Amino acid sequence: MINYKVPLRDIRFLIEDVFDFETHYQALPGTEEASPDVVEAIIIEAAKFSEDVLSPLYQSGDSGCTFKDGDVTTPEGFKEAYQQFIDAGWQGLSGPAEFGGQGLPSSLGIIKSELIGTANWPWAMYPGLSLGAMNTINLHGSEAQKKTYLGPLTEGTWAGTMCLTESQCGTDLGQVKTMATPNGDGSYSLSGSKIFISSGEHDLTENIIHIVLARTPDAPAGTRGISLFIVPKVGVNPDGTLADRNAVHCGSIEEKMGIHGSSTCLLNFDNAVGYLLGPLHQGLQCMFTFMNTARLGTAIQGVAAAELSYQGALPYARERRSMRALSGPRDTDKSADPLIVHGDVRRMLLTQKVIAEGGRAMLYHSAMLSDNMFAAQAKNDEDAIQLYEDRLGFMTPILKAFLTELGYEAANHGVQIYGGHGFIKEWGMEQIVRDTQIAKLYEGTTGIQALDLLGRKVLLGKLKSFNDFRSLVDQFIKSHSNKREMKPYISQLKIYMRAWRFKTWRLAYGAKRNRDLVGTASYDYLMYSGYIVMAFFWARMADAAFSKLAVGSNNEFYRAKVQSADFYFNRILPRAGAHGHMMTKNPESLMQMPEQNFSFH
Repeated sequence: MINYKVPLRDIRFLIEDVFDFETHYQALPGTEEASPDVVEAIIIEAAKFSEDVLSPLYQSGDSGCTFKDGDVTTPEGFKEAYQQFIDAGWQGLSGPAEFGGQGLPSSLGIIKSELIGTANWPWAMYPGLSLGAMNTINLHGSEAQKKTYLGPLTEGTWAGTMCLTESQCGTDLGQVKTMATPNGDGSYSLSGSKIFISSGEHDLTENIIHIVLARTPDAPAGTRGISLFIVPKVGVNPDGTLADRNAVHCGSIEEKMGIHGSSTCLLNFDNAVGYLLGPLHQGLQCMFTFMNTARLGTAIQGVAAAELSYQGALPYARERRSMRALSGPRDTDKSADPLIVHGDVRRMLLTQKVIAEGGRAMLYHSAMLSDNMFAAQAKNDEDAIQLYEDRLGFMTPILKAFLTELGYEAANHGVQIYGGHGFIKEWGMEQIVRDTQIAKLYEGTTGIQALDLLGRKVLLGKLKSFNDFRSLVDQFIKSHSNKREMKPYISQLKIYMRAWRFKTWRLAYGAKRNRDLVGTASYDYLMYSGYIVMAFFWARMADAAFSKLAVGSNNEFYRAKVQSADFYFNRILPRAGAHGHMMTKNPESLMQMPEQNFSFH
């Protein structure tokens, strides 16, 4: 059994030494309460809840949810843990104060989500989906809708879902068929079915607020005709009390590869009463608020998988004995040496470690961007909103796809380190692999995120957000070029940044002549970009560690940071070279084969 321990020292290193959250929070309006003492207390309490309450439920929750007569029962202990969660006010940590939240920065909520998600990802999906519903209603809802729904969502007594996918369409939402017919009183009757709805039905809350994409009878075809609706599981009276059950029901739950403790539902809307959320026919634009919240949440799963698998593998590698070290016996009084002395086991452990810690740094940087974006929205500063939306938009597909791909790799390394025991359920390592596979799929597959990055964010954006991020890295390179200890990292960053710029321009020009190039290059472009972005953050962490070492602070921790950065730059970053080589190849080898030649006989 894996006993998750929150990596408090690593979290403090990032928020204090690398990113200076204290100064960041001082610059945000309305976050005076986020003092270092308060931040520390919140992280400590979130750690206790994650370690003591959620982690013990992770493996037992793999037994899954049960479905009977339209009702879903979550695994034993989930409901009690959720009650503790809402009693402590965790759901409203970053929620608006006017609706019962604590009004703390979004980044603190992301740190909290990382801790509970690493401890028990299937459980964490229930409150995680609610956060997306809260953000969407808060940004696009009417004042009456905010008053009706945000209070109970913020306190956690109601939950939220995102209802997009239908049997005939996943990513291509222009094919949505769910119909919303006006009732003449400002409400709509929604009819249709949605599949793969996470947390669509459960026993944790008294109400579930479904955020649903549908089209009205007179809507234009395609994505231009989609609108967004609030559809409560139970109706809400004008005074906020619950009314009658709405006509939305769970038809079944999916039998899945993993995340068994999270209910994944088929929802049937049979003239269910719903309410327009945001402008008519602009539902997809409004739903992007929810989707981007969910994509950042999914990026957490990549970090969580790497961290949890590393924490499971490291003790085993220290305790399990097999063969002798190639350089000679280490423990001569024992029959064999521990696994950790072997070079290939160290390769896997260090890969897990640098993925978890590098991914956490990328996530916390983006969390700060999220803070700035919410601050700009509060001030209605359109220029600032656009700036931070662009910056966060550039990072989001990289976070979602790159980190989940690497998190899945890290989880597999955990199984490898255990050998045959890793394939056995009692150790918990194979569950991490099964649970993490979905992270590469939901909220847009890796391929879809890659197309979003290269096609929309870079090429259609005329390289604006790419150049903005490149400028950030170039400033770091310039300011650290004269630091002797940083030269190994800075020299490589210079090379990769020049190559990234050249290859991006090359793809931009090539795509004008051959549109297929975008599709054939996008996956490799995303992975190439991800490795370079993570290298930048490992360089920042190395710089912070060198600064602490210079004044004699906690030497072993900071030495380990530098050694981890060395491993990343020497053993992981070179992977980018292969992706960079492949992405600039002519699409012909991928596109020339006729469909009939894709034969299996």
